[in-house]
Amino acid sequence: MGKTKKFWNWARDSEQEGRVLYFDGEISDETWWGDEVTPQLFRDELFSGAGDITIWLNSPGGDCVAASQIYAMLMDYKGAVTVKIDGIAASAASVIAMAGTSVLMAPTALMMVHNPLTIAIGDSEEMQKAIDMLSEVKESIINAYQIKTSQSRAKISHWMDAETWMNANKAIELGFADGILADEKRKGADEATFAFSRRAVTNSLLDKVRPKTQPEPEPVPQGIPAESLEKRLFLISH
Repeated sequence: MGKTKKFWNWARDSEQEGRVLYFDGEISDETWWGDEVTPQLFRDELFSGAGDITIWLNSPGGDCVAASQIYAMLMDYKGAVTVKIDGIAASAASVIAMAGTSVLMAPTALMMVHNPLTIAIGDSEEMQKAIDMLSEVKESIINAYQIKTSQSRAKISHWMDAETWMNANKAIELGFADGILADEKRKGADEATFAFSRRAVTNSLLDKVRPKTQPEPEPVPQGIPAESLEKRLFLISH
């Protein structure tokens, strides 16, 4: 019997004793509605454990019905759900992201929202049925976006019409994400580097404009007022 083809994988977080779920690739309707990979299989795996879940999401989208069911299951889950988008969350994948208690994006990640698509064959009556169906699907997707962002339905509809791409900052601004993934290794490093660089640059500037015959002034301490620095530079250069 062949290996079950799923578009998700579970892992354990050894550091925090939490559950980790990976969505990497297309949210496929073919595997979702197959004989082995079914909505019930995902539900069984989701509710087989307890505790908080971290979801790593990198998907261009896929089947909107599958995404809707996954969204509903995650919303029903009792633990906190942290969604971390490390690549892209586009189309149906962005709907899954909306189930996150907290949604974080890598500085280089992207999110995209657009109108649902389908293929229809038939006469004008069948085409109208397809149009009506797509309209209702869009409204259902807007429901998820609105719950997360608190934006108006008119704005969300406009963004979907325009196929809107969002980097991390824009997604945060519009309410689709809550923050940017932080690099724990760099915490506190930026402030120290800035302070050192400012002092070094100031002293280097004084060395360049100082006449060689004048006695060497003391290095400029960190945090010197701008007016005092200007006076010292004026005295040295005249």
